[in-house]
Amino acid sequence: MTNTFEMLESNVRSYCRSFPDVFVRAKGSVLYAESGKAFIDFFAGAGALNYGHNNDFIKQQLIQYLQSDGLSHGLDMYTSAKETFLQTFSDKILKPRGLDYKLQFCGPTGTNAVEAALKLARKVKGRTGVFAFIGSFHGMSLGSLSATSSLYHREAGGLPLHDVTFMPFPTGFIDNLDTIGYMEAILTDDHSGIAKPAAVILETMQAEGGLNAAPTQWLQELRDLCDRHDILLIVDDIQVGCGRTGSFFSFERAGIVPDLVVLSKSISGYGLPMSLLLLKPELDVWQPAEHNGTFRGNQLAFVGATAALELRESAQLDAETERKAQFVEQYLKEHILPINPLISMRGMGLIWGIDVSACQDEHLSKAIVSRCYEQGLIVERAGRQDMVVKLMPALTISMDELAAGCEIFKRVVSECCTLIDSLQPQLT
Repeated sequence: MTNTFEMLESNVRSYCRSFPDVFVRAKGSVLYAESGKAFIDFFAGAGALNYGHNNDFIKQQLIQYLQSDGLSHGLDMYTSAKETFLQTFSDKILKPRGLDYKLQFCGPTGTNAVEAALKLARKVKGRTGVFAFIGSFHGMSLGSLSATSSLYHREAGGLPLHDVTFMPFPTGFIDNLDTIGYMEAILTDDHSGIAKPAAVILETMQAEGGLNAAPTQWLQELRDLCDRHDILLIVDDIQVGCGRTGSFFSFERAGIVPDLVVLSKSISGYGLPMSLLLLKPELDVWQPAEHNGTFRGNQLAFVGATAALELRESAQLDAETERKAQFVEQYLKEHILPINPLISMRGMGLIWGIDVSACQDEHLSKAIVSRCYEQGLIVERAGRQDMVVKLMPALTISMDELAAGCEIFKRVVSECCTLIDSLQPQLT
């Protein structure tokens, strides 16, 4: 069934190894394989499908645009699709939040917007260094890879990755470590050996790092530290933005305003390639074409993104996400944690995970993901040694589908943990 892919596609392929079916159709929160089997999707295109597969409203806007012979490719030329998106984003996202950002359209993927943010920060401040965090993931091109902490991914770069210093994140690394105090000491000690950086880049919740959420107070203290030391604050909202954590931006819960914000994945609304850099107006010191890309003007993505913003409002997605988040949190507490006292959970909005690292079985998370797939539920793994099983359904998922997926998850976790417990005497 998959022979063609195995013969002709590079070994670099990844997700298909966990989900080894040929998929032919998708609607809402359900994927359909060539065999006819249906899967509830708790993966959402790694966060690119916050509004589900083939959302009817967004799809209709795209079809109408195509039928009108609107531009499909426009570089950075002025187009009606881009103008409509710019105005809609300003009216529905920025102005209600009192945010004053200019928008830069980058290449088609998130890593390109991260590259733009790092380049601009260095240009503005005239410094080369950047602080990133242990547990971070910012992309796979060399600039963003330098700010990604995973050794597995860094080693694939094939050359030294310079000018980024990794700081301890407040969660997921060493508990009760005063990370803000540590950074303050480095910046004020004339013997620290670490120069003042141009910027600090972070995810307010490290998604690929294992759902490590920075505390609200810590985010506020980091904003203050950056202000006092003339350092730009970059928030990477590629995976946990666009409503994933509840509010449109993940940093809203802390009441802070980053200097630069990176968006991609679900910003286009339909899984279409698009990345976006938000920058404070005074930072817009680019000269024409200093950072560009052939596909920075994906017109269909602009149309999808505009429709998604309209859908968010009409469907009251913030309130819907909160309602579903409460359901998932309660379900995990009442039905998953009692299965094994060594399981822990964390998350917010509609991104949750269970950490099974304390269960002392390196195969448990993989067994859970594989068994879920066999039972018709798509979930993925994240974190150190991939020991966090991540639940990330579309924000538009129905309550019935959400409950059905959670039931499969409970059944599988129970089965896998029971099996592991039965094997423990043999293993010891």
